[in-house]
Amino acid sequence: MTEPAPIVALRGLRLARGGRSILRDVDLAVRPGEVVAVLGPSGCGKSTLLAALTGELEPAGGSVEVLGAPMPTGGRALLALRRRIGVMLQGNGLLTDLSVAENVALPLRTHTDLPGPVLRRLVEMKLHAVGLRAVADAMPRELSGGMARRVALARALALDPPLMIYDEPLTGLDPIASGVVMSLVRRLNDTLGLTSIVVTHHVHETLPVADRAVVIADGRIIFTGTPAALEASDDPFVRQFLRGAPDGPIPFDAAPRAAGAPA
Repeated sequence: MTEPAPIVALRGLRLARGGRSILRDVDLAVRPGEVVAVLGPSGCGKSTLLAALTGELEPAGGSVEVLGAPMPTGGRALLALRRRIGVMLQGNGLLTDLSVAENVALPLRTHTDLPGPVLRRLVEMKLHAVGLRAVADAMPRELSGGMARRVALARALALDPPLMIYDEPLTGLDPIASGVVMSLVRRLNDTLGLTSIVVTHHVHETLPVADRAVVIADGRIIFTGTPAALEASDDPFVRQFLRGAPDGPIPFDAAPRAAGAPA
C-alpha cells in the first residue's frame, strides 16, 4: 500500500534571523492525521520553526513543503495556502470590541461571501465543537482564560483548514483548562480529519494526546519518536528537559554566543 504524502515535509532546513543561525539540518515529515508535539525549552527555535511553517520566514537553506506543495514566497499563492492552515496563537488574538460569535465569524466574513444565515450557522457549529455555543453573545473580557483559548480554537477552525498549528496553547492556563484544551485538540483532530502540530514546552499535558514528539535543542532536532520512546530516552538534553533540571547540557549560566552560532 502506498504511503500517503506528508502534510508537512522539511528537508535540510536551516533558519536564520539577523544573520544568526537558529535551526539547522531539520528533517521532518508530518503524516496525515497525526498530532505532533514540537517540544523544547524557551529560546530553542520553536517559534522560528512555526514562522517557517506559515511562510512568515523564508528558509536560509533547505526546503519547506506544506499540504503537498513548496511554501510560496509571497503574493496570492501564500495567502491562499494560509487560508488552509489554522493557527491558534498563544495570546488568543481575540478582538475585544467584537463578541465571541463575531470573532469566530471574522475569517468567514473576510474570505467568503456566504449569506448571513449560513455564516451564523457555521459559527454556531464551530462554537458547539468547542463547547461554547452558550456564550456566543459574550464579550472576550467576560471569558475565563480557558474559554478565551477555546474561542480562539473555534476561530482557527472557521475555514475548515486541513492543517492546524497551535502556538503554546497552554500558556497561562490552569491544569483543568489545560486538560480541556488538549482533549479538544485530540478530539477535533480525529473527528474532523485534521493534522495538528502543537508547538509547546508543556510536556506532561501534551504528550498524552500526541502521536509523536519532536524535541528541539542546541539548534537542531535531537529526538523524534513516540511519547513512550521520548520518556525512555537516555539523551542528556532530553533527560534535562523532561526533569526540568536547572543545569546540564543546557547550562544555567548562558555563555555569550559567537556570531553565526546556533540559538
